[in-house]
Amino acid sequence: MTARIATEWTSDVVLLDTDTMTILEREGPGAVRLRSRLAAVPLDDLATTVISYEEQTRGWLAYMARLRTESSRIQAYVFLKRHIEVYCRVAIIQYDARAAAEFERLKQAKIRIGTMDLKIAAIAIANDALLVSRNLSDFTKVSGLKIEDWSTP
Repeated sequence: MTARIATEWTSDVVLLDTDTMTILEREGPGAVRLRSRLAAVPLDDLATTVISYEEQTRGWLAYMARLRTESSRIQAYVFLKRHIEVYCRVAIIQYDARAAAEFERLKQAKIRIGTMDLKIAAIAIANDALLVSRNLSDFTKVSGLKIEDWSTP
């Protein structure tokens, strides 16, 4: 399997944020409902961002660096491999010039959310995508962002 780096979209994009990718990867709360909703989305319309990949990968690598026993490292590598496989199954939208311009516009608006979330929002807006996230409290602060939580009824 190879990751698909998406650059152009011809249909409605459903963009999964970092939190949503974590739910899918770890079978967290809401995973069943989320998978049910995602089953109705054509694979070509489903994507995540390179920002989400960066966030999760940094987290895994930091976690693995703290491990002190071989048995915990072995288990961590199982999870890291699953993480890679999950990202190989979904298109990854790049942080490009359009997203960077949108990010700068959002920064100028002084929206009080984290930088990585602001970059994800910028990618979603630049690609006219629906962002799927549990983090409605932050993302609803971004004007023009289409956002839904598919992990709850």
